[in-house]
Amino acid sequence: MVHGRSRPLLRVVPPVTVPEPRPAPSGSRDRYADLDDRRLAAILAAEDTAEEHGLNPHTRSTCYVHRCWAHQCVGDPLHVLVVTGHRWCRRCECPVDVAVDETPPGAVHLFCPRCGQAGSAANREVRQACRTSLSAMHGGDTPTLYRLPDM
Repeated sequence: MVHGRSRPLLRVVPPVTVPEPRPAPSGSRDRYADLDDRRLAAILAAEDTAEEHGLNPHTRSTCYVHRCWAHQCVGDPLHVLVVTGHRWCRRCECPVDVAVDETPPGAVHLFCPRCGQAGSAANREVRQACRTSLSAMHGGDTPTLYRLPDM
């Protein structure tokens, strides 16, 4: 119990199993046609297109590999990018942990398991992408670069 609550405010996001890439259904260009969450599918497709036209892939609110909201899979080792410093502590040379509270308004914390710090421009991008992802999952605004019609 935490501060009178029956569940913790934050949880460390566990790694997820990376699904096998799936080809688009035959005769269809919608590679997300099989997703039940049509809002997620539409934003995935919009971010794919925006990325082809210059969207920084580190600012996506979705993950095309895991086919989910970015904050749901950010704990996967695949999202640790040593070269750019995304989910990486250069001081300790180790992956940074992520804690996400999915209940609105949601909170995202990145921290090094060794030194407790995670301050870098790359990790601020990760935190912001997760916050955008949380907002979009809960029906909030999508970034204006790829704003979608109401669903």
